Amino acid sequence: MTIWKHALYWLRDLVLAVFIALVVILFLYQPVKVEGTSMLPTLADQERVFINKFVYRLGLERIQRGDTVVFWFPGDPSKSYIKRVIGLPGDRVEIRAGYVFVNGYPISEPYVPEDYRDKSSMPAIVVPENHYFVMGDHRSSSNDSRHWGPLPARAIYGKAVFAYWPLERLGILQ
Repeated sequence: MTIWKHALYWLRDLVLAVFIALVVILFLYQPVKVEGTSMLPTLADQERVFINKFVYRLGLERIQRGDTVVFWFPGDPSKSYIKRVIGLPGDRVEIRAGYVFVNGYPISEPYVPEDYRDKSSMPAIVVPENHYFVMGDHRSSSNDSRHWGPLPARAIYGKAVFAYWPLERLGILQ
């Protein structure tokens, strides 16, 4: 009888652990695989990260310039993209020879190595209300707001917070 009692306790604990893991994965954090090189060197192709799915929806944080967000691609909502927020609603975003200006001032982008910066320009646009201007860190290989315009806020479903694979890239994302 003692073996069955221990087995039931073990089974109860296992079911509880699986339930808690499912709740966390489904409602709070979700693992995501990065596909492509548009976020190099911050995120590499095939790298695995956790995204926080409710930090923005619950109002725990506001979307900030510099956040790395995951969203449904406006051109094909069956695809997810991951990019960095550059412009907030109401911001005036312009690109001059590869350098980004927000509201007339150049922004500091230490995450964009000179080799990854393309030299293109874009005339100034004002980011509409409830939209964000997003770009990849590897500017010369990124399909982003420069090509398809500002991103609707409703398309954003998470903030990248932690890299977990490969192990040498393990850590909190800045």
